[in-house]
Order: sequence, then structure tokens, then C-alpha cells
Amino acid sequence: MSDYYDNLSSTSLLLIDPTPPIIVFESLAASLRLYIFNLYYSCGMAPNRNTTNRGHKYIASTSSNNQVDCQYCNKSYSARGIKSHEQGCLRRRDKKNDDKDFAALAARAVEEELQRKEARREKRRHRKEQTMASAVVAAAAPSVPLRMVPDGTKNSSPEQDQQPDDFTAGPLFEGNSDVADAMSISRDSDARQRSESDTSMGIPACTTLSLLPIMPSAPPNLDTFKTEYHPHSGRATSVESFSTFGRKEHQLPPIVDNEPWQPFACRADFEFAKLAHQAALNKNQTDELLRLIWRIADGQVKFTFKSHGDVSKAWDRAASQMSPFEKHTITVEHKREDLKYNVYTRPLWDWALDLLQDPLLAPHFVWDAQRLYKHNGMRYERFVHEPWTGDHWWNVQSSLPENGVPFAFILYADKTHLSSAGTVKAYPVFVRCGNLPVNIRNTDGLGGGSFVQVPDDSEEDGKLSYVNLKRVVWHKAFFKLLETIIIYAKAGYAYTCYDGVMRWLYAFILLLSADYEEQCVMALIRGTNCHCPCPICLVPSDKLYDNASTYPTRSSDDTKALVELWTRDRVAGESALKKQGLRPIKNVFWKVPNSDPHDTVLQDHLHVYHMGQWKHLFGELKQRIAALGRSNEKKLDDQFDTFPRWRNLNHFDWVTNITYSDSNKLRDISRQVLYAAQNILTRAADEAGYALLRCIASYLHIDMYISLDVQTESTIAAGRAEVLEFQKRLEDYIKIVEETDPDTIKNWNFPKIHSGKHIFDDIMVKGAARNFSTRPNEKQHGPIKWWYLRQTNRKDIADQILELDHKSVVSEFIRSRIECLDEERRKLMLLQEELEDTDLDDEKFEEHFHIGSPLKNQTTLSQVEEENKSIRAFHQFRKKLATFLNHFLPSHNIPLPEGTTWLKLSAQDQIHEYRYLKVHYESTADWKLATDYLRCNPSFHGKERRDCALIRTLDKDGRDKNIFVKILCMFKHTVGSCTLDLALVLPMDALIGPRRRMDRELRLTRLRARPASSSEFITLYSIIHGALLVPDFAHDGDYFLVDTVDTDMFLQYPPSSSNSQLLKARFPTAWGSSGHRLFVSAFMLASKVICDNTYSNKSWSIVAQGMFQLREINQMERKMYQYLEWELNVDPVTLREFEDMVKKDFAGQGPYLTYILPSSSKTTPPPTTNPFPPPPAALAPMPSYGHWYPSPTAPNSNP
Repeated sequence: MSDYYDNLSSTSLLLIDPTPPIIVFESLAASLRLYIFNLYYSCGMAPNRNTTNRGHKYIASTSSNNQVDCQYCNKSYSARGIKSHEQGCLRRRDKKNDDKDFAALAARAVEEELQRKEARREKRRHRKEQTMASAVVAAAAPSVPLRMVPDGTKNSSPEQDQQPDDFTAGPLFEGNSDVADAMSISRDSDARQRSESDTSMGIPACTTLSLLPIMPSAPPNLDTFKTEYHPHSGRATSVESFSTFGRKEHQLPPIVDNEPWQPFACRADFEFAKLAHQAALNKNQTDELLRLIWRIADGQVKFTFKSHGDVSKAWDRAASQMSPFEKHTITVEHKREDLKYNVYTRPLWDWALDLLQDPLLAPHFVWDAQRLYKHNGMRYERFVHEPWTGDHWWNVQSSLPENGVPFAFILYADKTHLSSAGTVKAYPVFVRCGNLPVNIRNTDGLGGGSFVQVPDDSEEDGKLSYVNLKRVVWHKAFFKLLETIIIYAKAGYAYTCYDGVMRWLYAFILLLSADYEEQCVMALIRGTNCHCPCPICLVPSDKLYDNASTYPTRSSDDTKALVELWTRDRVAGESALKKQGLRPIKNVFWKVPNSDPHDTVLQDHLHVYHMGQWKHLFGELKQRIAALGRSNEKKLDDQFDTFPRWRNLNHFDWVTNITYSDSNKLRDISRQVLYAAQNILTRAADEAGYALLRCIASYLHIDMYISLDVQTESTIAAGRAEVLEFQKRLEDYIKIVEETDPDTIKNWNFPKIHSGKHIFDDIMVKGAARNFSTRPNEKQHGPIKWWYLRQTNRKDIADQILELDHKSVVSEFIRSRIECLDEERRKLMLLQEELEDTDLDDEKFEEHFHIGSPLKNQTTLSQVEEENKSIRAFHQFRKKLATFLNHFLPSHNIPLPEGTTWLKLSAQDQIHEYRYLKVHYESTADWKLATDYLRCNPSFHGKERRDCALIRTLDKDGRDKNIFVKILCMFKHTVGSCTLDLALVLPMDALIGPRRRMDRELRLTRLRARPASSSEFITLYSIIHGALLVPDFAHDGDYFLVDTVDTDMFLQYPPSSSNSQLLKARFPTAWGSSGHRLFVSAFMLASKVICDNTYSNKSWSIVAQGMFQLREINQMERKMYQYLEWELNVDPVTLREFEDMVKKDFAGQGPYLTYILPSSSKTTPPPTTNPFPPPPAALAPMPSYGHWYPSPTAPNSNP
């Protein structure tokens, strides 16, 4: 009935009165529903349901199927279901009768409502006429003020008191006079009960009440709500009608914030920040966009884009600037079916021409092979770095015509997963030009890339036929990539180069950079399980660990012959191919001259070492630590967490329960683990674990030798020797594990352990390892994944990704020209004098250091001592500083303040502290300017950081000495008109004694700090470069020099068995390093080592013909022991090399060479711009520790 009632209510409302204003239909429908509901039941007019005939009468049916007739509808039904039918039939009849009664009542109510409304209209018209007549009379009479009645309401005229009778009992209530009297509201009583604040049915008493449907007042106990409040609330109990219950009587208007974008300064700021957040813009992108917006706002640039369509059209016009991608379809027969695959390539030679025609890149191309040498103090030694300095480039150019030059392509291939689940894969191939320098070639700028789509059918993956199919598809797809360069590789391409010389360019594949899996596809070998799994040589699969043996190398001619044999005789050919681990497929690289795949496939530093050998070593180390118990695992994690921070070195809170696939993080773990585990895997605690640390120490040396950007003959020879040393140490480790714990033995016979045999040969042939590293190309996977996730619809992704890549190449092309234009404009704006003084091509080195990050306010000396009173190194800070200044200033001809002979510092004198230091020095790794970034901050990102450095100073005898120090405080202090850059440091040159066995075997350089009270002041000009020192967690006060984070430090301080280089590097003018002192000291020590019955030191004083007193002889002996760190044995290889050089250089009559051991430029800082004048010759050039030279006379009172 409710549906019918709702429909009727809506219909009735439409018929009441269409002329008044719009009425809220919901309220009117509710009012009418309540009105009829009360009338329907209160007047006793409810439907009278017939209950007298509710009994069931079953009339026997005459039909043969035992049916009976329904007593309500007289239809025949089965006797079994007649009861349920009659119940439903009765309900339907009662509902029908109820609907008829309700319709009649509703029609009567609507008709009466229309009559009453018409009567009210007549009353309003009559009242309006009376009001107008009264207004005429009032205009002629004097005005009378309104009289206020005691209840506070204004006294109104009788006409105003007469309100329309909105609620009147009409004929509808005649049947029940009691109810009609109770529910009727007369005009007089209604007027008396109303006031300005009264409400009826939740609607204010106003003229709009006439627009509401007529509704009787309910009895006090019917349809009312009572609300009782807690006594503590202080609110009285309220009784409300249905329409007013739950509504707020005085609802305040909504509060409108006129600046809802706060705390943003304006609405535009918020909208920009929101857009930058949604677009995930990084810092550089946000800054660049803001700069563009402000340039547009200031009217500096023209901006025409108005929609996305304008941007798309502009990209379409710009696409022609660079060679686009092309789509190819290749067909391969498999299982008597022709399979078709789509391949997308950028023609390689078109890409090469784009580079050649770029005026910004043209000056940087290198065409001719070079052999470079540097004099090391004894002879010219060859070094290699770029590809054209290697042997392979030289050999290729030798095979070309006289006017021909190589044009080298470097190709990188590796699959990647675009989706996080790994279901969507991509097979990109990136190409770079080997004729460009590495600082251009390995950047993210111009260089281009080509993508090859190789299908991956996982349902048949692993089957021999399908594996061969994948290789066939890969090489046919690669042919589409190489197709444009094959003809020029054979015939050449005439091109006028930037220098105006016509050259014939011959294309060839210089390098194929890939992981082992892709190398197997490129070289078409069968992988790890074949007889010869190396793509370069024919080493047997069971001899991969043996790097001491040499095996025949592969060649394309031999492989071609075997494939031809397989074509003629499948059985014999397959047997011959299996012996060498080859596949019966023609290699696409055979079509490109000078591009033998077995020569172009090189060992990748990232995959072979950081993601290869180190992952195996790291897994073994975690197992050894875990075997010692959870406490040792926690100890390793804690010591990793304590490891000092250093620039470009990842810091780890724990390492025992992580499995990284990030090569950079794995590399940084390897460089820290030796120092964090040396006191856990000791020889006594775990002999096998200690042997593993020895392997890791050797691995780190190989890694550092490979990491060098400039390789000399010496470093390559040392790297090869270290590979053999690693093999020996690994065999020792395997032997110990077999004896102590054979169940945990690991198979170390895998292809990546064999890579050390070839990697240093590759460096000599193709240049430094960074030329063929996959690390620069691995970064290119990031944009591809980003485009897939953010800018594609996940359908036909190849077309979309290649289009996005093409836009990136074009934008980089245009951006480089814009930067060139800006630079030229900047040059034109410079004055001629500035242009002459500024080297625009190579900016001059101006200062040795730069100090930065100053504190906001200066600090008094008393504050420094008070804030650091818990640190012993800061005790007597003011007194030490005064002593230092009184020695330093006179030695550098800096006058003391006028009238002062001894400088005194008061507690209120100030210094300005700094937290950051940048030091420039000349690198010994590549002989270029390098920079160290040092911090001295008690709270750097919530952690104390006080970096260390190598400084130049003097010993007590005034001789040069380089020592390591820990920087405790950096500051500026002004004396008179001179401002000094100073630092408080803690020296790390305390005596250690004989070198420990563990330090020798793990290649550790140990240092010992002086007591904290021995801190001293230095000038920042004496700092040579930074140094990373890590505490020895087993011995308080001892430190290890971390030489594996810096190739410069690694070359300068090699912890080798020969200490001659250490002597010159750490003590350039050490005792015994020149003339008779050196000879007598060395002769004396050698005699004592070799002979059991040797001379006494008094006899050696006589042998020296009285040149040295006994006291000096004893002192010389002690110093020599210290300089040699008590290592008195000479490596046979070093001795043999020295003997060979002597025989060669001293053959025949003079003049002879003067042997100068290679000295590091790190030990000699670059030319300084020290503003202080040079000191007199009689004075020490730099303050030293333990000042022994005469000091200015101090006054009686302490400073």
C-alpha cells in the first residue's frame, strides 16, 4: 500500500495549486501522508476486513485428478496446494479493498482542501482591500507610535491579528465530532498561540504557511518526541513534534574561508604544487618548470602552446630532426610453420650520420689509433684509457686502406622487465659511438638507442628446438639493425670531417657489452652446461677456476667451418659443435668485417664481479657468520652501522638479512665488509671464515685494479698477478672447508670465476674497463620502465615506447643547441678583459680548498670550551690556539698586533666555525684535478661526522712528513687584519710496532691515534686530500685506512710486501732516504737479516768512518725499522725487476739515470694560493708536531 500511497501523494500535490511558488515536495508529501493516516484510523474508517469467512471450505471436485475449487476465486486447484493458494488469494482481496477505501478518502481530502484554499483566497483579497482603505485614512491622520505590550511584542491592528485559518475541520471530521474538535484549530485560538518565534510542524508562522497542505494537529501523546538531557548539561527537557525533531532551531550560516589555499601563498601556488606532485616531478624538473613559468610571466620568452594538441603537433614537426625508428617483419620457419615477428630498429648508419653532422659533437671525434706513454721516473711506461689507445683499434686501422679510419660502434643488449610482476619484458639494444670520448659517450645525452623485440614463448622454453629458434630470431633481428652498416664496413664511406680532411669511414663493431646470458646468444655458444662455456676461449667446463693455464682462443673462421660441416653432415657436425659448445646457427656478426664476435664480447665489470663473484663470496660470508651464532650476526650489523659515512658510499644499517640486486649497493658492501668482519671471522674463531676474508681481500684488489680509468703496464701486470693470488687463496679456502665442514662445500667452477683470465687482456686491447661496462647502459632501463608505467596504455607498447624514446632524442638534440646558443651569448656579454683572463675551455684552478657551511653566529672561545668540555681534545682550546699562533705568525712573516710580542687570547675572542671543506688535488690515478668533500659536523643528518685527511707537516727535525689526522673543528679566526683558516685535528701517527700477521694477510693499513689531549692546530692549506678511516673494532684507538673506496688512495698506499714505495710516499725526505744515511741504514739492516753473527752498532759506526755517532746509528736503525714497518724481506719479483733495470740502465759508460721512485702528487699538494709570504729559509715552512725549533720568547705570564 505504501507504493500506492506515495504515488497518490505525488499526484495530489500536483493538483493542489499550481500558482503558488515552488513547494518542497518531500515535506508536503509527508504532511499529507500524516494527515490521511490520522484521519484514516482516528475516525474509525479503517478497512473492515472480513474475518467471518476465514474458515476453509473444501468442495469436492468432480474431476478425476482430485482437484478442489477455491472459495474466493472459484478456480480449481490441486487438493495438496489449495490451502496456500487460498491464503494468498485472501490477502490479495483484502489489499484490493483497502486500496479502494484509501482512494476514496484521499479523493475526499483533496476535494475539501481545494475548497478551503479557494475560501482563503477570497479572504486574502478582502483583507487586502481593507488594508488599502486603512492606509488612505492613516495618511490623513497624525502618526501614532506603536504600543509595546508587556510580553515584548508590538501592538498590531485588529486586521493584523486576523490571520487566515490554515487548519480548519471541514466535512471530513463530521463523522467523529470529538476528534474533529480536538484536531481543529480556530482562527482566534491560532492567532493567540502564535508569536514570532513559534513554529508549527517545524515551519515558521508566516504567510507561507498557507502554501502548506492542511494538516490536523496531533494529540499531545501522538507522534511527539521527548528529549531528556543529563543533569550536568543544564538543559531542560524538550518535547518536539515529528517534523521538528532532530532539526536545529538556529542553524548558523556556513563559514566560508576566503583563502582556503593557506598555508600556500596563493591559489596558483597550490595548483602548481598539486600538479607537480601528481606528475611526480623531481627537484630538477620542478626548478626547470618554475624558471620557465617565470620567464614567461616576465615576458622574456614567447609561449604559444594552448592545448595538448599544440604540443603533439610540435613534436611531430621536430621528429624529422633525427632518424626515426623503422618497423620490420622477419619470418622464421619452425616446425614446418612460418613464424613472423616484428622488429623495431633505428638504422645504425643513419644514427651515425646524425652524430657526424652535429656541429657540437664534430670537434670531439677521434679517428686515428694512438699509443700513449708516461715517464715514471725510470722509463716511459705505456698506458691506455680510451678505445683508440688499445691494441685492437691499432690493428683494425692497420687493415684498412691508407686513407681509411675506423668508425666504432659499441652495442649493449640485455633484457629487462617492464612490469613489477615480470610478465612484460623488453629487449633493448643501445648503441654508442666509440670515436667519442668517454665523458660524452657514457652520458645520457646524444648517443641514441635501438630496440630489438625478441619473443619469449615460455611454454616451450628450454626445448632444444625452441632455444635454437630464439637464437635464429635474435640474429635475424640483429641483421635488420646492422643492415645499413655492412656495406660501409666493406667499402667505406667518404666523409669530410670537422678538420676539413676527407676520410673514408669503415664501420665495425668494437664492443659487445652484455651479461653472460646475452654473450652466449651473441657468440652462439650453448651456455654453462656445455663442454666449453667460455665465449672467448676453449677452456673445459671442469677447468674454469684454473686461471693459471692458457687455452686456445675461439675464432670466427673455426666456427664457420664447423657450421658448414653441420650443414653437410648433421651427425658429424653436431658432434664437432658440441665439443666446442657451439650452436648450428650462422652468426650475423660474420657479415661485418673486423667484428669477430669472440673478440668483441668482453668481460663486464658489473655482472662478472659485483653481480657475479662478489654475490657468491658474500653468500659464503653470511653463512660463516651465521654458523657462529646470532650474536655475531648482530655484531656484524652493528659494525656496519658504525662505519663512517663517506661521499658516494652507501651506508648500511644491517647486511646479514638482505639480498640486494642493485650492483652499486653490492659493490659498496664489498668495500666495507672486510673492516666490519675482521674481528669476527678470526683465525681462532673460524679458520675457514678467516680464509674467506683473505679471498675477499684479494678480490677487492682485483676490483680496484679493474676500476682504474687509466691503466698502465704496471697496473695491468699487477692485476694479472692478483688474479693468480685470488685463485691460490680460493683453493686454500676450499681445502679448509673440505677438511672442516665438507657438507657446506660450494662449487666454484662457473664461467664468471674464469673471467679474470681475460679481463686484463681486454683492457690492454680495448682500453679501460669503463669502455665496455654495462653500468651506463643499465641506467637506460629506467626511462623505459617509467614510460611503460606512466605513459602507455599497456597495449602495443613497442610503438609507444619507441615514440617516447624518439622524443627524448630529439629534445636532447634541440636542448644541446639551445645551451650552445646561451653560452655564445654569454661570451659576447663578457668584457674583453674578462674574456682574456678567463679560460672558457678549461677553467683554471684557483684555490686549493674551499670552506663552507658556516654557523650563523660567531662563537667565543669560552663557549667552545664549555660546549665541548666532555671532549678531551678541546681541553685548553684557547691556550693551544694562542701557542700555535705565536709560532705560526712569525714563521710566515705575519706581524703580531701592534705593540705585541706574545699574542694573548681572551675568553671573549671569537671564532667562526664551518662544517664543510672542499679540497682540490691532482689525482695519481688519471693525473687530473680531483676533489674531496669533507665534513666536520657534530650532527650531520642526526649523526656525528668528523672526517679524516692526509696533511703535510714537519717532524721535530724539520723534515717533511705526511700523516693522517681526524678533523675536530674547522674555523676562521682574525688576528689584526689577517683572517686565518684553521682546524683542530687529532694526529693519527702514534707508534704501532711490528706489523701484525692479520694486517699483512688481509692487506690492512693500520693507524693509531694519539691521546685525545694531544690534539693540535693546523692551517687548512696543509691538507692534501681526504681519507676514510674506520675504527678497528677490536682495538680502541686503532684505525684502518680504507683504500678500496678511492683508486687514488689505493695506488698511493698499497699495503704490499715491498715497502719502498710506502717509504717515499709517507716520508718523502725520511732519514736514510739520501746519501750515506740511506746506504749505511740499509746495509746494516741487510747484514743483520742475512748473517747470524753480525757486527755491533759500535762497529757500524767505525765502518761509517766516524760520520755518525753511536747514538745516531741507533736512531737510524730504529727509524728504518719503522719506515719498513718491520717488513725486512724483499719480494723476489721486485728484486728481479730492480736487478734487470740496473743491468739495463747502468750498462756501459755514463751518464747514468737517477732513480726516482714514482712519487704521488697527493703527497705534494697543488700550487697553493696561500696569501701568506714564504717563511725565511731558517724557519720551518709549516708548523709541526712537537715544535723543536726556537720559539719567540714568551712573557712570564701564561697566554
